[in-house]
Amino acid sequence: MNDLRFWVLFNVFVLAMLALDLGVLRRSAHVVKSREALGWSALWIALAAAFAVVVYFWQGHTATLEFVTGYVLELSLSVDNLFIFLLIFRYFRVPAEYQHKVLLWGILGALVMRGVFVVAGVGLIRRFHWIIYAFGAPLVYSGMKLFGQKDSKIHPDKNPALRLLRRFIPVTEDYEGGKFFVRRPALYATPLLVVLLVVETTDILFTADSIPAVLAITLNAFIVYTSNVFAILGLRSMYFALAGIMAMFEYLHYGLALVLIFVGAKMLVSRYYQIPTAWALATVGGILLLSIAASARGEKK
Repeated sequence: MNDLRFWVLFNVFVLAMLALDLGVLRRSAHVVKSREALGWSALWIALAAAFAVVVYFWQGHTATLEFVTGYVLELSLSVDNLFIFLLIFRYFRVPAEYQHKVLLWGILGALVMRGVFVVAGVGLIRRFHWIIYAFGAPLVYSGMKLFGQKDSKIHPDKNPALRLLRRFIPVTEDYEGGKFFVRRPALYATPLLVVLLVVETTDILFTADSIPAVLAITLNAFIVYTSNVFAILGLRSMYFALAGIMAMFEYLHYGLALVLIFVGAKMLVSRYYQIPTAWALATVGGILLLSIAASARGEKK
C-alpha cells in the first residue's frame, strides 16, 4: 500500500474535491448554514465508508479495521479542535461568511503537515522501536492534562509565528472582504491572514497528538495518512454543523482525555502485549458514546 502510485492517486482525488469545493461551490463568500454543512459532512463520511470498502476488497479485513479505527480516532480527537476553532473565530471576531475560507486553506496546510508527520513517524518507529515510548508517554500526559482542564483558552499574543509576521509586514485594522493581503500602497496583511496563521500553528499541536494516536493502531503509512485525511476533510463541514450545539458536549473532553490515555498506554505496552484492533475500536467508540450520553443527560437536567 506504500506504492507511490496509490499516494499520488489519493492526493489527486483529495485536491480535486477541494478544488470543486473552493472553485465551483464557493464562488462567493457566504454564511454556511447547518443544512449545507450537514450535507457536506454526510458526503465526507460516505466517501470514507466507500474507501473502507475499497480497502476491504484490496487489502482485506485487518487493513479495513485499522482504517476505520484510525478514522474514528482521528475524527473524535478532531472534535476537540472544533472548540478551539470556535474560540479563535470569536477572539478575532471573524465574520461568518469568511470562516469557511480560513478553514479550507487551513485544511490544505494540515494535509501537508500530516503527510510529513506520518512518513517521519512510521519511518522512525520501524527503524527505532523504542521511539514508540516517546510517542506514547506524551499521549498519556496530554490525556491527563486534558482530563483536569476545565476551560480551553487561546493566547494569540503568545503565538511566535504571529509575532514574526507582525515584525515583517503591517496588518490592517479591519477585514478586507475575503482577502489575505491588500496594497495601500505597500503590501499589508489582513486580520484574516492572522487568523489563518493561528489556525495553522494550532494544528501543529493537534498533529503532535493525533498522528501518534493513530500510529498506536497501525504502522501502515498509507492507512494512517488516509484515515487522517478523511477525518480532516470532514472537519470543516462538521464545524459549521455543530457550531451552535458544541456547548452541549459538556463531558466530551473527559472522554477524549480517556481516549488519549488509552492509546498512549497501548503504545507503551505494545512490546509486551498487542491489544487487538477490534478491541481498540470498541474501546474508543464506547468511551465516546458514554461521554456523549453523559453530556446529553446533563443537558436535560
